[in-house]
Amino acid sequence: MKNTKNALVMLCALLVAGGVAAADPVDPTAPVWQFIDAFNRGDIKAAEETHVAEPIIIDEVPPYQWQGRDSFKTWLGDLTKNDTAAGVTDGHMTLGDVIRREVSGDHAYVVAATDYSFKLKGTPMHEASQMTFALRKEKAGWRIVGWTFAGPKPVRSAR
Repeated sequence: MKNTKNALVMLCALLVAGGVAAADPVDPTAPVWQFIDAFNRGDIKAAEETHVAEPIIIDEVPPYQWQGRDSFKTWLGDLTKNDTAAGVTDGHMTLGDVIRREVSGDHAYVVAATDYSFKLKGTPMHEASQMTFALRKEKAGWRIVGWTFAGPKPVRSAR
């Protein structure tokens, strides 16, 4: 009984510290954390590897939806083109709490709070937002099948 109590205390401490979601390979939220972390580091190959071969992406930059062959690379190209034209630099996505997590066999649905901060022509901005992910468990583990980014228009940051 004492060992069980100690294990529960340790598990609670890890959950509070946020370490379980990023470290647990059987947790469908793990590739979500890995994707955001890799993207923030500029490791595009690692970010893409968290996805299936042909993910569906819905984002706030034109043309707003990508799917099929090379959809990740095409989205990234369109995002880069849009950001360059608008004067967006220093983008950083902060992944917050998981708001909802549903698992049914080899399929999962995850909604997470996010905050996207960046500079718009040198002015610090942020966008409180959410990302919704659909995932599928494959031989190599969970992979992102598709995701959406949604939120209100960005506002000037007090940071």
